[in-house]
Amino acid sequence: MEHIFKQGKPEAPTFILLHGTGGDENDLMPLAAALNADYSVLSIRGEVSENGMNRFFKRHGEGQYDVEDLKYRTTRLAAFIKEAAEKYGFDVEQSIPVGFSNGSNIAISMILNESITFKAALLYAPLYPLNITEDKDLSHMNVLLSMGERDPIVTMDASKHVIELFKQTGANITEVWVNSHELTQAGVIAGQKVIMNS
Repeated sequence: MEHIFKQGKPEAPTFILLHGTGGDENDLMPLAAALNADYSVLSIRGEVSENGMNRFFKRHGEGQYDVEDLKYRTTRLAAFIKEAAEKYGFDVEQSIPVGFSNGSNIAISMILNESITFKAALLYAPLYPLNITEDKDLSHMNVLLSMGERDPIVTMDASKHVIELFKQTGANITEVWVNSHELTQAGVIAGQKVIMNS
């Protein structure tokens, strides 16, 4: 997978950056620096092209996931992160997925469905219309959900569904409500607090 790895301070955790639709591995680098410039960064480019825009998995329409492709891409992404951890010498369990939009969505799929353990996740503008298919205990995990009250892509009900999914797993949830489908300073500050407490 196309990616960037940036080494941080020794023993510092690693951010796993997952961009939104139409983005690439450079998009969230400034966010990582704002969250904590000492952390290492693994920033990954989605392998799917939708009308020339990079994505992490296929869909049939807005909010209509290609579930088979999502499963396939999720497994590939988890395997790649494990390989990258060996190659670059970081601890997967000390890494933190940081996703925006489509990147948040595949992060949720990975957290819920793969045998890969993270200590925290920062999910900006997430949408995950599926349900949990097997019991998952995430009581060890701190999760930031930054959601838009007037998001044109993700409805309030869809945002509440994401909250409910993480409540089912016992995760420690921090909710931040912003205006739209966006990254905001409030979301960055909340993310800083979540990783400090992880």
